[in-house]
Amino acid sequence: MTVPANAPDHGTATEPDTIGALSKLIQEAKDAGLSYQEMADRAVDPDSGVRYYKQSLQKLVKNPPTNPPTPAQMKALAAGTGRSLRAIKEAAAEQWLEYEATELAGYGNEVRIIVGHLAGMPESELRRWRAMIEADERARREER
Repeated sequence: MTVPANAPDHGTATEPDTIGALSKLIQEAKDAGLSYQEMADRAVDPDSGVRYYKQSLQKLVKNPPTNPPTPAQMKALAAGTGRSLRAIKEAAAEQWLEYEATELAGYGNEVRIIVGHLAGMPESELRRWRAMIEADERARREER
């Protein structure tokens, strides 16, 4: 069977289903009107002077490297794309570590630590902890 030379390659990283989260952020900046060169001109870490060049931006979208960007490179990407450093870090974590960041807005560090600890537990342990918390709540209501 022959396939025309212009047929799309369904195994490439730029397929919408398979493009990584950071690659997607770069592509979204491009789709919003920024060229790779414009992003590269702005992509400088203000602290270290590390730059992200046009070719590296293109590669990040079309054929991402196996290693994630360094912290200084992520700062440069934030400057280049106009996205927050937090958004860049979250996207890099998702793309290279398969980690999806979530946030508990309005809660202190203690609650975040507890939720983070519970998040890794098996269902049986979660049920046990939930029962303990609910028992504590019932006891407090009964004291009133």
